[in-house]
Amino acid sequence: MGVDVGGTFTDVVLERTRNGEQEVVVTKVPSTIHDQSEGVVAGVLQVCRAAGVEPGEIDILFHGTTVATNMVIERNGAEVGMLTTKGFRDILHMARHKRPHNFSLQFDVPWQSKPLVKRRNRIAITERIMPPDGSVEVALNEDEVRAAAELFKKRGIDAIIIGFLFSFLNDAHEQRAKAIVREVLPDAYLCTSLEVVNVIREYERFSSTAMNAYIGPKTALYLKRLEGRLRDNGVTAMVRIMQSNGGISTVAKSSEQPIGLLLSGPAGGVIGGRWTGGHCDTGNVITIDIGGTSADISVIQNGEQRIKNPRDTEVAGLPVLVPMIDIDAIGAGGGSIAYIDPGGAFRVGPRSAGASPGPACYGRGGTEPTVTDAQVVLGRLDPEHFLGGDLSIDPERSKAAIAEHIAGPLGMDVTTAALGILKIINNNMALAINANSVAKGIDPRSFTLMGFGGAGPLHSVALGEMIHAKDVVSPLQPGITAAMGLLVTDLQYEYTRSVVAMLNSADAETFAKINAVADELIAEANAQLDADGIAVADRRFRKIMECRYVGQGFELRAEMPAEPLREDNVKVVIDNFFDVHKQQYGHAFRDQVTEGVTLRVVASAAVEPLRLPSLAEGGRANPDDALLHVRKTVFEDGVPVDTPRYDRTKLLARDTVAGPALITQHNSTTLVPPGFLATVLAHGDIRITRV
Repeated sequence: MGVDVGGTFTDVVLERTRNGEQEVVVTKVPSTIHDQSEGVVAGVLQVCRAAGVEPGEIDILFHGTTVATNMVIERNGAEVGMLTTKGFRDILHMARHKRPHNFSLQFDVPWQSKPLVKRRNRIAITERIMPPDGSVEVALNEDEVRAAAELFKKRGIDAIIIGFLFSFLNDAHEQRAKAIVREVLPDAYLCTSLEVVNVIREYERFSSTAMNAYIGPKTALYLKRLEGRLRDNGVTAMVRIMQSNGGISTVAKSSEQPIGLLLSGPAGGVIGGRWTGGHCDTGNVITIDIGGTSADISVIQNGEQRIKNPRDTEVAGLPVLVPMIDIDAIGAGGGSIAYIDPGGAFRVGPRSAGASPGPACYGRGGTEPTVTDAQVVLGRLDPEHFLGGDLSIDPERSKAAIAEHIAGPLGMDVTTAALGILKIINNNMALAINANSVAKGIDPRSFTLMGFGGAGPLHSVALGEMIHAKDVVSPLQPGITAAMGLLVTDLQYEYTRSVVAMLNSADAETFAKINAVADELIAEANAQLDADGIAVADRRFRKIMECRYVGQGFELRAEMPAEPLREDNVKVVIDNFFDVHKQQYGHAFRDQVTEGVTLRVVASAAVEPLRLPSLAEGGRANPDDALLHVRKTVFEDGVPVDTPRYDRTKLLARDTVAGPALITQHNSTTLVPPGFLATVLAHGDIRITRV
């Protein structure tokens, strides 16, 4: 089972084998923002009832969550205490002396205005480790450490980090300080910088460790509560958690290092998009996951998702040195609120109506118009088909909200105002797609745009036209694609260590050092995979060197050979770095010296992939068997036209539907505008092209 929690809905997919054939059952339930585990359990039980299985029959449950991300955005994490090297107490305040907006006089610096660790809780300890060999210049003052721990105990602080300068060269002081703090505060959430990110750069390392402790206690409590609530309802299955890097991890590991969950929710959608592209014979895909609150955009090139470079891995303006899929999120979704700003401008988002009270049409107390309300007014969402009829919507409330807040103040009719809402939100999303593709060297004209999430297929054709995509694909289960991605995700861990070395002039001693570090990281990975019960034959390891030109500020990821690094194969790493640099920046100086900075080992174990059955052959045009009814619907020209509705579950392989048309299913609606043709593919995905 896969369970993905969004800002508005929690998506659940159950996959099982019955009579020798795989069967997939899906559902959506409203998210419970106050405690996501309530919605998760409700969705699990609902899909079990729909599939006719008992909760105890579930073998494994994969979970994507926004618990950690929401904590950072809303700044309601733990009170964190920090021990650091004397003289460097304010590293977290000074950061890199960068202005978020160079020419703004009114910018916010989140690491100063909303620090993860308040200054009074950052206590300096006498100690000093020196580069380049990690020698001890000043011994650790254990009395100061004990006194600081007693102070934290007095202040009621139970999340504590230890970050000393150059500890990546020698972690003895961090480990000893941790042992002392543990004696004083045996139940504290405690982590050292080396346990979180064992790499060079003190600010990023300290900030990442602070983030881990800031979200740690509540995340661990949530995961524990989730497991308990599942058990109380008869679910005894093993639980695995989606990671920001596109892999999955255990509850125990996620509780220790929740920093890896910061993109847990959106990552499942990208994995699901890659998987869908695979069985649509489409390796180049731009994914946009449009839910109720946000739109998450990513690029899959040649069947591979992109991992962010270390300089770009941040959350809420704070650096987080953990691997993340390259995803850009903007405040644009079905619940995005349309409004007139104080200057009289017509705007949509990023503020969202969320799950509660939700859009005006939900009738749950929402009075402001949203993108969903605009779709309802234009006849693109039918009341009886919304979530398969599970959620009733009232078109009159949508009309009243748009009339009061948009149409009236701007002196236009409701239809024009609704079209304006969609035009603004689509432009916002198209700009974000271009920032994640064109601005990074990707030409959308050779890519398929894949829109999913509950609202994705309603916007995808318009967005595809705006970015000049090759074509558009609506996945088999658009509203559940992120949850389905959880079922095709590998168990994956990443281990890092700083190994600063000039690769062009490396000697035998340098290669021996690099290979020894790689062996140590693989041993760490094997220990974790042993604990997970993964057979040795199922384990896979990739080695990555994060490289830069000498003097560059940040590194790029370059693949390493599987065998030990030697003089005769080091050029493979250097050439891979040049190729990545060329793609990222448009140039590569192949005559310059390449410096390796960080060694990364990616350990993974494949899970059994989700396999979809092939549809029966159809080949029909606008099949009457799937026709539900015909209603007036408004498209870009503002004129209502008779538009047929088709039941997606009754469409067969190679069936075609000519626009204008709506293709409806329980978790989403696919819009086929006039002048476009939708073709059903072998497994039920739909490709939409201009006629």
